Amino acid sequence: MRSDEHQRENGGRKGRIILHIDMNAFYCSVHEAEEPERYAGKPIAVAGSVEERRGVIVTSSYAARERGVRTGMTVRQGLKACPELIVIRPDFHLYRKYSRGFLSIVRQYTPLVEVVSIDECYMDVTGSGRFGTPLEIAEEIQRRIRTEWSLPCSIGIGPNKLLAKMASDMKKPNGITVLRIRDVPEKLWHRPCDALHGIGRKTAEKLARMNIRTIGELAACDERTLVSRFGVYGAWMKAAANGIDTSEVNPERAPNKSIGHSTTLPRDLTDREEISRVFLNLADQTARRLRRQGLVAETVQIAIRTPDMRTRTRAETLERPTDDAGEIHRVACRLFERHHRTGEPVRLLGVTLANLSPKRETAVQLDLFDYDRQPKREALIKTMDELRDKFGEEAVLTAGMLLGGPSNLIRNRRIRGTSLQSDDELLYSGE
Repeated sequence: MRSDEHQRENGGRKGRIILHIDMNAFYCSVHEAEEPERYAGKPIAVAGSVEERRGVIVTSSYAARERGVRTGMTVRQGLKACPELIVIRPDFHLYRKYSRGFLSIVRQYTPLVEVVSIDECYMDVTGSGRFGTPLEIAEEIQRRIRTEWSLPCSIGIGPNKLLAKMASDMKKPNGITVLRIRDVPEKLWHRPCDALHGIGRKTAEKLARMNIRTIGELAACDERTLVSRFGVYGAWMKAAANGIDTSEVNPERAPNKSIGHSTTLPRDLTDREEISRVFLNLADQTARRLRRQGLVAETVQIAIRTPDMRTRTRAETLERPTDDAGEIHRVACRLFERHHRTGEPVRLLGVTLANLSPKRETAVQLDLFDYDRQPKREALIKTMDELRDKFGEEAVLTAGMLLGGPSNLIRNRRIRGTSLQSDDELLYSGE
C-alpha cells in the first residue's frame, strides 16, 4: 500500500498505516530455531505435561497440524492422530528470549509498537516513510526475523488495527497481506460473523438468532437494532463489519487489571495438603509480582479445572487490600474448601488478584492487634524478595514450599508462564 493510495482512500486526509506482526506457531518455531537438527520440519507439539498422556497440547507445528494434531487435544489424542509426534515441555524462559529478539527488530522501525502478547504486536508505521513503503517495511521485517532469529511470521497491513489483524490471519505461515477498507466487501463480507476479530462464538450464535450470519449481513444491519440488543458493543460490531476501527496503537502498556498464575498439574490431585501447597506457591508468586509493581489487591479469585476440562472460578473481596502471600493463600484455600466437592480430582489450579491499586495511594487499615509487628514483617518480606531476586526463587522459601510435588513447578521460570502476556489473559497465546 503506497502512502498516496492510503491518503486517497481516506478522502484526501492523511490516514494511518498499521502493521500487525503475528509469529507463526511461535512456541514450536522457537524450538525448531533453537535445535533445528532435532525439530526442524518435524511434527512437534508443546504440552504442559509431557509425561502424562492426559496433558493438554498448547500448540503444534504446521507439520503436526497437517497430520491432524490440534491445540486443546490431550497428548494421548495427539499421538493417536500422529504416532511420530514429538512432544516437548514448554520453556517460557526461552520463549521470552525469542520474543524480546523479534520485538527488538520491530522497534527499529517505529516507537509506536503495542505488544499484545508474547508472539504478536501492532506497529504504527505512518511516520516511517524513510524505511520505504509499508509493504517494503513488512518484507524487510519478515526477512530479518527469519534471518536473525530463524522464526516465521505473518504480517497484516491495513489502515487500522482491526484490518491489520484480519490481514495477518489470511496467509499463514510467512504471509504478507494488505487489507484496505475498500477490500472489505469482497474479502470479508462472505465470512461468518465469528471470523471478525472481536466477535466470539456466543455472540455469533446470538446474531444468528437474529438472522445475521455473515459479516456482510452484520455490516448492513440497522445500528439501532444492534444497540438495542448489545448496547455500545452493537455499534462497535457494525462499524467493525464495515472495516472501521478508531483504536490507536498504544506503546504504553496499561496498568494491569489483574495479576495471576495458573498451573496445569502433572497428575490429577485430590489430596487437600498437596492442593494447599499448590495454592501456597501460586499465592507466593502472585504476591511477589504485586510487590514488584508496588500494588495491593482487594480481590482474590481462584480457578479450578477438573479432568473433564470444566473450569470454575470463585472470588472473594477482602476487608482490606493486601500484598501478603499468607493472606492470599488463606483466602484461596477457603474458597476451594467452600466451592469444591471433597475428593473430586483437579487438573489445574490458579490464583488471580484483582481490583489492584498502588500501595502508596491506598489507605491500608492495619489490624489493631498487629500494627506494631507490621513494619517488621514488611521489612522481612522486602529482604526475602531482594534475596530471591538476586539468587533465584529457591533462595528463601517457607517450609510449606519445600515438600516437593507439582507445586515446585510453579517456581520454575522456564515453565511457569510468561510475563510478556497481559496478566488478565490465559497462560497460552492463541496461535
